[in-house]
Amino acid sequence: MQALYLLALEPVAESASDPNSYGFRINRSTADAMSQIFVAMSQKGSARWVLEADIKGCFDWINHDWLVSNVLMDKGILLKWLKAGLIYKGQLQATEAGTPQGGIISPTLANVTLNGLERELVAHLGAKFGIAKAKKLKVNVVRYADDFVITGDSKEVLESEVKPWVEAFLAVRGLRLSEEKTRITHIDDGFDFLGWNFRKYSGKLLIKPSKKNVQTFYRKVSETISGNKTVGQEDMIRLLNPMLRGWAQYHSPVVAKEAYNRMEYLVFQRLWWWSKRRHPQKNARWVGQKYFHSVGERQWVFAAPVVWKDGSKGLFELYRINGTAIKRHKKVKGDYHPFDPTWEQYGEQLRQERLWESVRYRKQWATLYMSQSGLCAHCHCALTEDTGWHDHHLEYRMHGGSDALSNRVLLHPHCHQQVHAGKLVVAKPVPS
Repeated sequence: MQALYLLALEPVAESASDPNSYGFRINRSTADAMSQIFVAMSQKGSARWVLEADIKGCFDWINHDWLVSNVLMDKGILLKWLKAGLIYKGQLQATEAGTPQGGIISPTLANVTLNGLERELVAHLGAKFGIAKAKKLKVNVVRYADDFVITGDSKEVLESEVKPWVEAFLAVRGLRLSEEKTRITHIDDGFDFLGWNFRKYSGKLLIKPSKKNVQTFYRKVSETISGNKTVGQEDMIRLLNPMLRGWAQYHSPVVAKEAYNRMEYLVFQRLWWWSKRRHPQKNARWVGQKYFHSVGERQWVFAAPVVWKDGSKGLFELYRINGTAIKRHKKVKGDYHPFDPTWEQYGEQLRQERLWESVRYRKQWATLYMSQSGLCAHCHCALTEDTGWHDHHLEYRMHGGSDALSNRVLLHPHCHQQVHAGKLVVAKPVPS
């Protein structure tokens, strides 16, 4: 039932969302939040101070009366969800505050609660100081779910104007800031947010994986290796590869090469320990030849000999962390509304650009290209690298259209624009 109500509530919540709110929203991510902080703090004349805010138990303490009064849905149903309680260790516990525990609608309810933090703060400062002076204060809000930072040109403004206003905004909703974790920091000293460290070095803003994030990830990898002493090498690689790939790709938009090289070395050390432990009677050379191989110009590659599905033999390699390309992230536009038909074309282009690095997506693109004989589905002229192409959904995603290949065609960029502007119908080409 929550899923049904979410279908109706999510477009409403999007319409009221702040431009720089990025958590639990379609086509928005932590990388977008990171990019917005870069925009707000990277220049010489940018804001120099930041309020690192932490809401104490956000999902547990949201005021039920506020939710019932402000969430645009059936009040009776919402109240039943909020008051349903939870079972902990076999005991039913009442829920007097907070959102439904584990409910899929909870993130959206939390977003509705915090929507207005950015817009209302900017409006408050504009009303108090005047629009021109308020802009000079360089106050910018960047929020991901219940984590947010607020920039400012001076520590005094953040302490005397911004923080008290935020506390009052949250108090109405039954929330409060954590005194232990909320602090005001200068950009030259740096601050951590969403697993990254933001800091200026001689006036240049560098964003790197935070020490805490690196340590936590290495601990997870180390525990995985230590906890699987008896599995085969191929199984160990299958356990580690998703972890290594996910961590490396998460940090691929930032200055991460140094962290990649360090993590590559640490993982190698743990795997060397794992390999030697399995054969205590063998010397180091024997262990090295069994578990580590040469691949091209690379030496000491942790890899297992395998037979592929086509019968050929090869090596199943451990994911190479420092082989991950660093690529700057293109931030989503702040006004983008995934449920507004006027943004459908932008949403399709955004999705295509972000998925292009995925091998799975490129295979889908090749299938579409071949099924259309390399021709645009609208003008039937050739699709080439020079003309470019866009991935178009026949039935718009915001209208319930799926990502299945049967609902997608490739169009020239200008043809794509004509189709959306003229609301033209495009037919799925029939393979010849």
